[in-house]
Amino acid sequence: QVQLAESGGGLVHPGDSLKLTCAVSGQTVTSSAMAWFRQFPGKSREFVAGIHTTGGQRYPEGSIEGRFTISRDNAKNTLSLLMNNLRPEDTALYFCAARLGYVAVPAPSSYEYWGQGTQVTVSS
Repeated sequence: QVQLAESGGGLVHPGDSLKLTCAVSGQTVTSSAMAWFRQFPGKSREFVAGIHTTGGQRYPEGSIEGRFTISRDNAKNTLSLLMNNLRPEDTALYFCAARLGYVAVPAPSSYEYWGQGTQVTVSS
């Protein structure tokens, strides 16, 4: 059984950086496409970044572009999200997810496994 556990969230100021980590168990971090999503109160989950099994990355167009970087540590079997220049509008619950496929896609419904989420709050 694949299990995902996020950590690293917290309260930061605008312009700060934060790194989220997702510990993966039950499979290797390279064996399926993985992604980070975020969810605002009352909204659907939003694609933040994805990584294919090949290591190629995918990001949505818009406000995230260039500020967030997804990566994985094969030795630690973890997935990470480095977030730079954080803004108040980045405040959300952040989830990592894995899917039974090779390509990271933006649709949350394509992912079979989810963590419980970690809260990121950006406020002055």
